Amino acid sequence: MRDLTEESLTDQLSRERLLDMEARLGPVRRRAFAVLALALIASGPWLGFEFLIPLFVALACFAVADRRMRRSPRPQIWVAVAWALAPLIIAVCAALTGAAASPALMWLALPVTTLGARFEPRGVRLGVAYTIALLLAVTVGLDSATVLEHPEELIFPFALIISMAILGGAALQSEREHRRISVIDPLTGLLNRSAFAQRLGELQHQIDQGAESSLGFLMADVDHFKRINDEHGHPVGDAVLRDVAYAMRSELRAFDLVYRLGGEEFAILLPGADAAKTREIAERLRAAVAASSTGGISVTMSFGAGAISGSDVRLAQLYAEADAALYHAKRAGRNRVGAVPSFAG
Repeated sequence: MRDLTEESLTDQLSRERLLDMEARLGPVRRRAFAVLALALIASGPWLGFEFLIPLFVALACFAVADRRMRRSPRPQIWVAVAWALAPLIIAVCAALTGAAASPALMWLALPVTTLGARFEPRGVRLGVAYTIALLLAVTVGLDSATVLEHPEELIFPFALIISMAILGGAALQSEREHRRISVIDPLTGLLNRSAFAQRLGELQHQIDQGAESSLGFLMADVDHFKRINDEHGHPVGDAVLRDVAYAMRSELRAFDLVYRLGGEEFAILLPGADAAKTREIAERLRAAVAASSTGGISVTMSFGAGAISGSDVRLAQLYAEADAALYHAKRAGRNRVGAVPSFAG
């Protein structure tokens, strides 16, 4: 049970951190590229202006990757593509401005500083190796004579790349641990209310920017949970919540997001799910919880289900409607799925 929960949680945290970091890095990256572009343009009379073509190509590719990332169930692929463009374009600029003798070689260390913010350790290692390979291609591959005569042209940027990876990794490891503590429910290991509010804000921002997508939304509540606490004690109630969290998590896709909002109340976000799929998943979760037990105690859950599609929606309204549908299901007898009026039945 622990392996599945921890693996799913790691996937959720990685995705949440990736999307959050990309939203923060986007404007900063554009400003950084503007600074680099100005420096290269200012050096144009001495180095030439050929580098402007790959620079504009890179900006266009970043724009495409950013749009695809927001709509993809696997944004890490598009983030990796976008990141890989940065050192590649810098390497091309270095090749056009002197190869091994180019002052732009030092800039290969810049993309490395953001590796830890985007990727897990394996991704960081691959990114560093990729950057070193580009450095060797531009220096040893294109201008080995200069490297043999002035080995410091290779040694200095190589050392800078490795050093930036080490320093950035230490700082970002601390950030990752603090972030994990702030968004994880310590009892169930699921994401908490703070993470839920942050994710809703990010999704609403994407919708407001014109992104069109489908999203299923579930509110869930353990039936008669107060009775369980009163009759069996809070330690048993805690065990019930942990087992309920596991039962739901084991039935969901890797990119579905489960949050414990507090007490016995949960929220589930289902990217890409339409109304029918959302209702189907809710019924599957309800059956999975009903089939489980904790110390011989049978537990059931009620659900409120809703879904959106398009770009003219308000998530706060969907949240309120799904919550109302949940309480309608509980008043109707519990252990059932209630649906918002927009797709009831």
